[in-house]
Amino acid sequence: MRFLGLDYGAKRIGLSVGDELGVASPLPALVEPDEARRWGRLGELIRQRRIEELVVGYPYNMDGSAGFKAKEVDAFVAQLKARFGLPVHLVDETLTSYEAESTIAKKDRRGLRDTGLVDSRAAALILQDYLDQRFSPDAGGPG
Repeated sequence: MRFLGLDYGAKRIGLSVGDELGVASPLPALVEPDEARRWGRLGELIRQRRIEELVVGYPYNMDGSAGFKAKEVDAFVAQLKARFGLPVHLVDETLTSYEAESTIAKKDRRGLRDTGLVDSRAAALILQDYLDQRFSPDAGGPG
């Protein structure tokens, strides 16, 4: 099985890929300013990598309620389902961007923000969380 992790943002979409071996790896983010081109690139990636399931970070608050960006993510997920017809799993993305950013030296963070590097590292953390849950020995998966 092949999974694509997505960290949705209005300007950038972080991406990662993983499989049943249980390791998520970041991919270059979708950073095109044109939304239609971003969707086109996403479709190409899904076809080329033979993605079977999508894992999207969901913006929960620390108290477990849906975050202020939840409606945007809900609309994005609805489009994913309509365009690609693949299963979509939601994973709590709380603090993933902070954790991803902490792996980059402070002096380099500002210049890297627009590249999508932080977003794709966050997508890898989101996907890794999902893979750990799905394929852990407790979940009945390999390992």
